[in-house]
Amino acid sequence: MAYHSFLLEPISCHAWNKDRTQLAICPNNHEVHIYKKDGAKWTKAHELKEHNGQVTGIDWAPESNRLVTCGTDRNAYVWTLKGNVWKPTLVILRINRAARCVKWSPKENKFAVGSGSRLISICYFEQENDWWVCKHIKKPIRSTILSLDWHPNNVLLASGSCDFKCRIFSAYIKEFEERPSPTPWGSKMPFGELMFESGSSCGWVHSVSFSESGNHLAWVSHDSTVCLADANKKMAVASLSVEMLPLLAVTFITENRLVAAGHDCCPLLFTYDSPQGMLTFGGKLDIPKQSSQRGLTARERFQNLDKKASSDTDSNLDTLHKNSISQISVIAGGKGNCSKFCTTGMDGGMTIWDVKSLESAMKGLRIK
Repeated sequence: MAYHSFLLEPISCHAWNKDRTQLAICPNNHEVHIYKKDGAKWTKAHELKEHNGQVTGIDWAPESNRLVTCGTDRNAYVWTLKGNVWKPTLVILRINRAARCVKWSPKENKFAVGSGSRLISICYFEQENDWWVCKHIKKPIRSTILSLDWHPNNVLLASGSCDFKCRIFSAYIKEFEERPSPTPWGSKMPFGELMFESGSSCGWVHSVSFSESGNHLAWVSHDSTVCLADANKKMAVASLSVEMLPLLAVTFITENRLVAAGHDCCPLLFTYDSPQGMLTFGGKLDIPKQSSQRGLTARERFQNLDKKASSDTDSNLDTLHKNSISQISVIAGGKGNCSKFCTTGMDGGMTIWDVKSLESAMKGLRIK
């Protein structure tokens, strides 16, 4: 594992370029900072300052090398590198609340923006007028969209929202796309069609993730549950409640294995047993160092704090991250066979995790 501390401020969101030599992050304000890898260090190369409100989402298209950002100023910008300067193009989202998340589609010909306006803006480039336009998906969304993820077919879009629901919509735009082939999620896919909706939950859905095949969809919610819907099993949902603080991010690392993280400051492994239709907890992936506080009772910890007349909670955390992890991204191997993934968090740091090293450290737990 390699931990890099960029800032004292929290990292709101991040995105990697194609060859993983550059990283775009938001330092919890209206700017985007782009860092280049310089040996073992990271050097700031660019600052993007077009937004007037906090940047809440960043995504970097690997093939076209375009950045898209969104923020609380209700705007989105598509950034293109010309020479050594990033040039922004404003996208009119037609929303009256903050934009919360943004994702390029796999073919990079459109992107989705989730917002507090209880809708999703599907944005695409209109060649005739030479600008970005959008269509809205509204029903049956009843609250803020917190997370988005595209199906590999470039048409289906998963969303997680504050109305306690995870949903899959069709984002098929017939004006410039070929008619999509049927999927296990359904065959009729007009724009805005609701393909899947989760049952009743007790928490905001913070993060959603399709597997590499697109046949599995995972999400995590604020009631400390992890769920997985299997399209091959008539969209049956496996659910697992964990006795931990709420999870904020989730991604697949193989077709049947997930990594999730959140307020407990360390990544957690989950395994889906497809024949049984069950989710199981595989353990914490951040193997803690020995600490003088470990093994002490709660009473003894408080007595130690009383003697020191201080509360050094950060220094006593056994995890690499010293505050909540807010985002996970796969950076090598893809969602079908991930070899490295990265986490950023509210401590202003970024950690790169090597799956093989974790496999060895977990003493026999195999990640296949």
